[in-house]
Parts: sequence; structure tokens; C-alpha cells
Amino acid sequence: MIFDLAVTEHSDGVVVISIIGELDMSTAPRLREELIRVAAAMETPRVVLDLAGVDLLDPTGLGVIFDGVKRTRSRGGDLTLARAEAQVLRDLEITRVIEILPVFESVDEAVQSFSG
Repeated sequence: MIFDLAVTEHSDGVVVISIIGELDMSTAPRLREELIRVAAAMETPRVVLDLAGVDLLDPTGLGVIFDGVKRTRSRGGDLTLARAEAQVLRDLEITRVIEILPVFESVDEAVQSFSG
């Protein structure tokens, strides 16, 4: 199973975490660690999770995303999602997560959402 994370920081201070592979019980702890590190390093953490490379999102992965939302919001920031593949987007719709945490079509749109 392939799983990887890439972390980049935009010039406006938004951190983008691109995820590749399955976000499940075995890989979710790695994302959790990264979200904890990023949130602790920023005064007002603003994070975009780029889901374009995610093939599967299970309840454990979803829990880590919600933990990241709580962590960033408790510090005055936020977390958004971008570029979910069709199956992941369908899972987010079925679980009604999309009503609480919208998914932007592009990373740039997600980054811009912090401005307005």
C-alpha cells in the first residue's frame, strides 16, 4: 500500500497537505502527527487537505480530519478540503460531512477561502 504526504506552504501562510493513497486505520496516524505539528507551529493555523490522491477514506481517516478541524479552530484557524476524488467525495456526501466541511474544487479556491 502506498501512502505519502507532501506539505507545502503558500506565500499567504496557508499550509497545504497533499495526501496520496488510502487514508485508513494504518495510515491515519501519520496525518494526525502532521496536523499536530503544523497546528503547533503556526499562530493561526490555516490548513488545506488536498485529497486529489486519496483512493479511500475510512472512518479512522475521517476522525483524523475532524480532529484537525478541532485543533486548528481552537487556535483561531481552520481546515478545509480540496480536490476530493469521486469515491471520496461520495463518501463525504453520504456521511453528510460535506455539509459541515465543504470540499473546494481546487487548492487555490480552498486557499482563497481563508481570505474572505
